[in-house]
Amino acid sequence: MTAAANRTKFIKGATGDWEVVIGMEIHAQVTSRSKLFSGASTAFGGDPNSHVSLVDAAMPGMLPVINEECVRQAVRTGLGLKAQINLRSVFDRKNYFYPDLPQGYQISQYKHPIVGEGEVVVDVTPTEQIRVGIERLHLEQDAGKSLHDQSPTSSFVDLNRSGVALMEIVSRPDLRSAEEARAYVTKLRTILRYLGTCDGDMEKGSLRADVNVSVRKPGAPLGTRCEIKNVNSIRFIGQAVEVEARRQIAILEDGGKIDQETRLFDPGRGETRAMRSKEEAHDYRYFPDPDLLPLEFEQTLVDELASALPELPDAKKARFMSDYGLASYDAGVLVMERDTADYFEDMVREGADAKAAANWLINEYFGRLNKAGLTIETGPVSARANSAIVQMVSGDVISGKIAKDLIEIVWEAGPQADPRKIVEERGMKQVTDTGAIEAAVDAIIAANPDKVEQAKAKPTMLGWFVGQVMKQTGGKANPQSVNELLKSKLGL
Repeated sequence: MTAAANRTKFIKGATGDWEVVIGMEIHAQVTSRSKLFSGASTAFGGDPNSHVSLVDAAMPGMLPVINEECVRQAVRTGLGLKAQINLRSVFDRKNYFYPDLPQGYQISQYKHPIVGEGEVVVDVTPTEQIRVGIERLHLEQDAGKSLHDQSPTSSFVDLNRSGVALMEIVSRPDLRSAEEARAYVTKLRTILRYLGTCDGDMEKGSLRADVNVSVRKPGAPLGTRCEIKNVNSIRFIGQAVEVEARRQIAILEDGGKIDQETRLFDPGRGETRAMRSKEEAHDYRYFPDPDLLPLEFEQTLVDELASALPELPDAKKARFMSDYGLASYDAGVLVMERDTADYFEDMVREGADAKAAANWLINEYFGRLNKAGLTIETGPVSARANSAIVQMVSGDVISGKIAKDLIEIVWEAGPQADPRKIVEERGMKQVTDTGAIEAAVDAIIAANPDKVEQAKAKPTMLGWFVGQVMKQTGGKANPQSVNELLKSKLGL
């Protein structure tokens, strides 16, 4: 495990090495049917201003009422981040003007958040693991959305998102590369999806990142940071870090200084550009919201929610390694999504060997899903069918090559397809009759005397003979029997 303090991931500049320092503020939309302080729907994709209550529109005299389920979701998330749960927290008004913020302030939390310090363990590579400190998690309401592409002369405001509950998860500046930043957001998204507290859909804006980037010479104090706002894809997060770090290095090496500011990342141009000077906390004039009492709950609520948490990715990965003997990398891939982990265990319950099932999923089935733009949920092959295929390969009923042909047929046939029945009906069983295999081997050897001499001089030629025998038998010959017969007859 690598600590942030002793990692050496530097960017080469004209004047030597530079270290990039990254902190993240993740805005995660709380999974809840209604908003944080009103009963309006949080459903995505409604007509503009169709999910807006009088509270969301800031009509005079309207008072906010806390949504208890949003509080529960925040506590669940805090527990999943191994964080301190604060039994007393305070909602503040964060004052700033923006056209899509009808109140003229955002109800948020500042000095007294609902969740305090925690930690996320992140696998950056199969051999590198880091710990990222969580500084706080607080609840706040989202703003609306300004629409600038509806008219050549006017901008419009859609308040459907106004008042939607967000969890802002603030990390410590513990990240040291674009790769680490991507891995951290990926892991955090996985945890939230396991918990069911945020769907993590970045395309719909359910998960967005503000990325704080600064650079410094190794061992120097922290540099001036710039905040890159609302980055909405993990790939763009990595790109934004790289681009911004190199921009700052170029300025500093040219004798300039970094202004603390908020910037936007333009993926089309591959650049960040200034949005506004970065506000400090006092600029927002935080003060406790007079319409909301401090939020208080008992430890019994925390204990109740803790007892009902699902098995989280780290625990599941450890179990897959200990119970099924999986390698760290394979277990990590399988637990990335809860549905994938469940699918794998369904295959094992159906009788597949765990290591063979993991290998088949990772190296064969996932590739087909990705190519077709499908997920483990929407893919056409059931866990039972994939388990049957793996079991038939393990039992030498079919060869690995036939398995690839078989899954093509099952894929087209759909979730109800029975691979065992297909193998029987289509005569796809592996040939294990050594007499039939020997006849094919003898025919290939007799037809290729020049290749026989080459193979005796260069044993790696054996693979060519194996391929020819498999071709002659339609891929049905048992590869192990083919290898043994060829070695015997060629004297290798």
